[in-house]
Amino acid sequence: MKKKSRLLVPFLGLFSIAVAVMALVSLPVSKKLFIFESVIAVVSLIAALVIYLFFSKYVRVTVRSAVSGTRGLDKKYLERFGFPVAVVGEDDEILWYNSAFDRAICMGTDMYGTPVDSVIEGMSVEQLCSSNGGDIEWGEKKFTVYANPLEQGFVLYFFDDTYYKETEKEFKETRQSVALVVLDNHEALQDQDDEDETQRVAMQVESLLQKWAAEYNALYRKWGNSRYMIIFEERELLKVIENKFSILSKVREIKLGEIGATISIGIGRGEQNLRRSQVSAKRALDMALGRGGDQVAILKDGDFDFFGGKTAGIERQSKVRVRVIARSLMEAIEDSDKVVIMGHKFSDLDCIGSAIGLYGAITTTMNRKVEIAVDYETSMAKSLIDAYKTQCGEGVFLSPEQILPTVTSKTLLIVVDTQSENRVESKEIYETVNRVIVIDHHRMSVDHLQKTLVFYHEPSASSAAEMCTEIIDSLPDVNLKKPEAEALLSGIILDTKNFVINSGSRTFEAAAYLKKHGADTVSVRQLFSDSIEIYRNKYKLVSTARIYKKCAIVIAEEDMADIRLIASKAADELLGLKGVNASFVVFRTDDSTINISARSYGKRNVQIIMEKLGGGGHHAMAAAQMRDVSFEVAVRQLIEAIDSEA
Repeated sequence: MKKKSRLLVPFLGLFSIAVAVMALVSLPVSKKLFIFESVIAVVSLIAALVIYLFFSKYVRVTVRSAVSGTRGLDKKYLERFGFPVAVVGEDDEILWYNSAFDRAICMGTDMYGTPVDSVIEGMSVEQLCSSNGGDIEWGEKKFTVYANPLEQGFVLYFFDDTYYKETEKEFKETRQSVALVVLDNHEALQDQDDEDETQRVAMQVESLLQKWAAEYNALYRKWGNSRYMIIFEERELLKVIENKFSILSKVREIKLGEIGATISIGIGRGEQNLRRSQVSAKRALDMALGRGGDQVAILKDGDFDFFGGKTAGIERQSKVRVRVIARSLMEAIEDSDKVVIMGHKFSDLDCIGSAIGLYGAITTTMNRKVEIAVDYETSMAKSLIDAYKTQCGEGVFLSPEQILPTVTSKTLLIVVDTQSENRVESKEIYETVNRVIVIDHHRMSVDHLQKTLVFYHEPSASSAAEMCTEIIDSLPDVNLKKPEAEALLSGIILDTKNFVINSGSRTFEAAAYLKKHGADTVSVRQLFSDSIEIYRNKYKLVSTARIYKKCAIVIAEEDMADIRLIASKAADELLGLKGVNASFVVFRTDDSTINISARSYGKRNVQIIMEKLGGGGHHAMAAAQMRDVSFEVAVRQLIEAIDSEA
């Protein structure tokens, strides 16, 4: 209030002078008007003087408090400080400042009574008192400001550290980050008959990378066959990130027949030296390749950022790796006393089918006890579990609580259809065992399992069941029986939507192998049959769909039994609508949790959309879980994610 009153003084003074002049002009015309205007002028002048005197007293008291707060130093000493000092009043107005402040901040302008916010913009004096100072920029200079509280106001100290802050800024901007680049489909391009065209594509990609590096003043080196290293300065890398790595789309324009070139980039950022940055870049590149390629992964302070990844993974033609995995699996089983097979929470047909297939293969070839850990109550593959129990008896499927006490140091855990530590059926079993093998087709997740003997990860595969079928086919002396073959086939059919999506040549080879071993498509189809109640509820959800940017969105606010199963089936059904490239079903599983089930035929990468909401999955099948949000908030965030991906 004092600050505002002080600002009235010059206006009242000018008003008094103006009214006095008007009074003199009015004197020859009207004596009464002269007296009236003179009174107004005198009153205005007295008001200005009173306000000025009160404000001056307030300034003196506050400054005296500032002086006494400096342990006996007088005002002259404050004036002699070589750095700017200002006294701020209770209402955050500048009451006094020394000559250094006048030169550095005021630059000849009177700043008495000016709100201090104009100087320390974005901060409050109280914040400065409770912290280790604050940074401000004033003109071309940079200051660190400290505040000292008084009885009536504050003292601010301004230290000019422009040189040090500019040096720090230059240091940060010139920090170097290593980027490792690899041509994803180098093998596929080499398989083409025209060697000259293959070389042309490789040279075009290399030339494009050279120009890209030169554009951002980066160091470029080729360090292997279709592998490159680029070293960026931090300020240039920020520009690359701002452009969202447009190099990915430029490389995709280079084609050899129907095959488009794609690259993956791993970047180690913010490390102390180039060696550590290279190690981080290698981890980031492995993550990018594990997520299907055609994308960028940046590793900084243990966290990943991703760009791109909108295309499906490239199918691998060679089965050499499968045979190596099969051999490693046999050796691990032979060195174990028991095998536990486990999938993900809310297990589906792909998860349980893969487990049953491996169970049959291991029990027929090796003398080892095998158990499948599954929570029957939450499983979405009850039909397959019940059918296999009917054909093969009890004792195959046990709850994690039943298995955990029997785990030993030599127990082998095989995790199928997931790699996420937070999604395994039983985290306790994983943390207890010392020997783990992972078989999964989902794109690499940040929280993937670490302590593994074998990590068989193939994002181009249609399903975990396809991967397990190939492994079983590579094992010696395996006589796969009809129930196991049908279980594996059900997993492939589920994840390929009846061989519509993610179906490569190896998918049909796996299906043919299972058919050869007795898999009956009619029996498998019966595993997908719905009860009349599930059928009605599924189409009830489908009928409420709304279309947004070629995405079908359903909000399942009504409570339904088996809502997870119904939501996934509704999401599949929505893809049959004309003009729909992706589908999303939003549903609640409890009072604090909202889930989203997402599907596509490959034109939209639903995994990227779900990752923006904290979820994940595969290119054409993904999900997310959101806690403590309403349906309105969840749908709004979903639409924002769709807009961002588009």
